[in-house]
Amino acid sequence: MGRYIYTVQDAQGTVTTGAVAADDEDGAVQALQNKGLFILSIHSEDTKSKGVLSMKGGGGSISGRELVFFGEQMSTLIGGGIPLVRALSLLSEHADNKALGSVLSAVTKEVSAGGTLHKALEKHPKVFDEIWVSLVQAGEVSGQLPAVLRQITAYNEAQEGIKSKLITAIAYPAVLMTMSGGVLAYFIIYIVPVFAAIFRDFNLQLPVLTSIILQISSFATKYFVLMLVIGTGSIFAFRAYIATPPGRLTWNHIQFGIPLVGDLLKSMQIERMLTTMSTLIRSGVSILNAVSVLEGSFKKNLIFQDALKKAKNDIASGRSISESFKKTAIFPPMVTEMMWMGEESGKLPDIIVVLSKYYQEQIDQFIRRFTSIIDPILVVGIGGLIAVIVMSIFMPIFQLSQIGSAK
Repeated sequence: MGRYIYTVQDAQGTVTTGAVAADDEDGAVQALQNKGLFILSIHSEDTKSKGVLSMKGGGGSISGRELVFFGEQMSTLIGGGIPLVRALSLLSEHADNKALGSVLSAVTKEVSAGGTLHKALEKHPKVFDEIWVSLVQAGEVSGQLPAVLRQITAYNEAQEGIKSKLITAIAYPAVLMTMSGGVLAYFIIYIVPVFAAIFRDFNLQLPVLTSIILQISSFATKYFVLMLVIGTGSIFAFRAYIATPPGRLTWNHIQFGIPLVGDLLKSMQIERMLTTMSTLIRSGVSILNAVSVLEGSFKKNLIFQDALKKAKNDIASGRSISESFKKTAIFPPMVTEMMWMGEESGKLPDIIVVLSKYYQEQIDQFIRRFTSIIDPILVVGIGGLIAVIVMSIFMPIFQLSQIGSAK
């Protein structure tokens, strides 16, 4: 028997906080609901709050995790019998993220005025993308909105999980390279010139390696500002170029052509496509509409967007799904063959789920292998580079020490 701290709201709207004894959290929830109370939050005295209306977030941006929490909370509230407008109102009032609270407030007003939820979400495309809108619409039409919201939450959690793993995998190499780059730049620009002046004063015959390092240092010191301006300008020019359709398409081809990394990026796009498609189909969205939504969701990858557009047109003209995807020549044979098996057996959604899980496992394995390989390579590579620079500086110093001992 444990004690659970709760915050509840009664039928009159009064919010109270207290404690209840129960065998587990489900028992505590059941005891409170039997009294006609609406649970805002509940947690054990020994754990942090798992409140239904707890949406943590600080400021103006809305993260993917916050949308996951929103989906969980909406499905819980609506599934518990709370009217849609009341659920939206509660979530907007208790949102710690002001930006999300503002969006939900606008959505609440739209729905309370008689609008549908998916149309209200559609007016906030920066927060709720086409996938959100299409799934919510399917849930409203089928009368299974709580179940669909749970599917949205599962989908978003899967995508956020992959993103988190990728960020974790590249965080250490990125920090290591940034810090090492800063140390090398400081050494080249500020330390090496000091030794260069000493070597000139002694008129030494410098080794080739030392001469090369000194020339690099001289160039970097002399043109540092120019290099900084050119580097910054190049970044802005690159971003402006890839913002155009031809530039974006070229960059997508370059990304997929990078050894090893290109395969990972392509697998991530395929996994995202399969996971999204399975979520849409299982929520009641037709195949044609699902592919159309997918086409709109791949705005940052024109290769896949173009492939999905062609597949959509072929499906609309009567071609089978597997044949339409195979014709694009983008998707691996395994994907199209299993789609064909799914069509033949009438279990296409289940087959797509299997495929998406397969690609999730492949991505996880790649990230683990990448981390285990790249970390020692970077350590050895950067350490070797620093060793070369230090050696190039100390070689003339050894000459000076030999001259001094000979005297």
